[in-house]
Amino acid sequence: MSEPRVHHPLLPARWPTAEEAAQGRWFTPVRLGARVVAATRTWVPAMVPWRASDDGAVTDDVLDWYRRFAAGRPGVLVVEATGIRDVPSGPLLRVGHDRFVPGLARLAAAVREASGGATRCFVQVIDFLSIRRRPAPEAYFGRFLPVTDDLRARAARALARDDLRTAPEADVRARLLAATRAEVEAVLDARELEALDRGARERVTDVHLPHVRDLPRTLPGRFADAAARVRDAGFDGVELHFAHAYTMASFLSRLNTRTDGYGTTFEGRLRLPLEVIAAVRARVGDFAVGLRFLGDEAIDGGTRVDEAARFGAAFARAGVDFLSVSKGGKFEDARAPRVGEAAYPYTGPSGHECMPTVRGDARGPFGRNVPLAAAVRAAVRAAGHATPVVAAGGIATFEQAEAVLAAGHADVVASARQTLADPDWFEKVRTGRGAAVRRCEFTNYCEGLDQRHLQVTCKLWDKAFTPGDPTVRTSPDGRRRLVAPPDPGG
Repeated sequence: MSEPRVHHPLLPARWPTAEEAAQGRWFTPVRLGARVVAATRTWVPAMVPWRASDDGAVTDDVLDWYRRFAAGRPGVLVVEATGIRDVPSGPLLRVGHDRFVPGLARLAAAVREASGGATRCFVQVIDFLSIRRRPAPEAYFGRFLPVTDDLRARAARALARDDLRTAPEADVRARLLAATRAEVEAVLDARELEALDRGARERVTDVHLPHVRDLPRTLPGRFADAAARVRDAGFDGVELHFAHAYTMASFLSRLNTRTDGYGTTFEGRLRLPLEVIAAVRARVGDFAVGLRFLGDEAIDGGTRVDEAARFGAAFARAGVDFLSVSKGGKFEDARAPRVGEAAYPYTGPSGHECMPTVRGDARGPFGRNVPLAAAVRAAVRAAGHATPVVAAGGIATFEQAEAVLAAGHADVVASARQTLADPDWFEKVRTGRGAAVRRCEFTNYCEGLDQRHLQVTCKLWDKAFTPGDPTVRTSPDGRRRLVAPPDPGG
């Protein structure tokens, strides 16, 4: 029996006076490596707003997005997942070639100017493998499904049609298109059926593909090149993306069964991440280098917090300057997409663990991932390292943040969705104006836009303007504002 869904109210909030905020831990400095001190322990994690150009370049909309967050003067602002390959990836920022550096330099300068130099700005760099949209059956059977001798043999057996072993390819395709669902399931293997129902997706275990087999050879240099470009663009640091559904997290996963020394065992799964860290550090010296990784994959057979804590200690020993802990967000349990759309890793149970809403299980969305950061930090400290650990996930009040810091569960407290709702909330709290905070409702309106690769906004922004107002920049349909409303008191 499934657990009943609960609708949780927002946590009550007693906002501090300016004097109380000044005495708290959240608004004190924290060192992040040899060269960077953040003025406060407030942190905005990476969020992808889908505002880059189609070839991955910084646009005016990108600059406006980050200026608005920087105006709220967080201690650290992390720029969205930015691709390290020079390959088409839609309106997602890229850093896979030197031509992207001038645009990124404009972005770094914009953040410094908007924050008055108060905010340290990092870029999150990411690698991901190919994923295709779910095809229509006509397209899949008509073009995409490889008609191999093995497929012919399976079809001949399952359909009792021995002639399919030698029939023209067009006839095999036509017969499969006309097959019943039961017949299709009897013919296709698991990966072929997945490609039909969910869209084809590469895995790090697909070592029959040369470019996947060679990832341990190519990725350290790609990450190092990306980090050097981030440094050359004038940012304060780089965050390596080792989390969620993407390449580096997949190497760390217990589902990584590679037998070439880069999978299967704990040490094998950790090997490439450590080689990436070493290559990046060798290239950029004492430039701030941190990473984001999963405290729990939250999928069947996946990595759990005990191993994640050991990963954290190993990363600290390798010399990273901070560890940011997340949870879930995997393809393995994602909901099947509609035809013409790609699978989205935040739609299944692990996706809910990553971005829980007010409509969910009895635990609710507020601070539920803090124990993961606490376990990682405990392991890091037990190993003799002082590497700062960043906690995130449904933290939206001063009291929550202070409790996390006071308990020693983390050294920095991050907030994504609450900061999206109100980019000024850190400053409002710090200056004793907490009652004016625009509070996130944790319904994941923003996540729904992200899922469709639409420009991300907040429904609370969209209530704060009159459509047609020429002073407000909006989405192409004119219904959603692209930048949060200004702080009337700031």
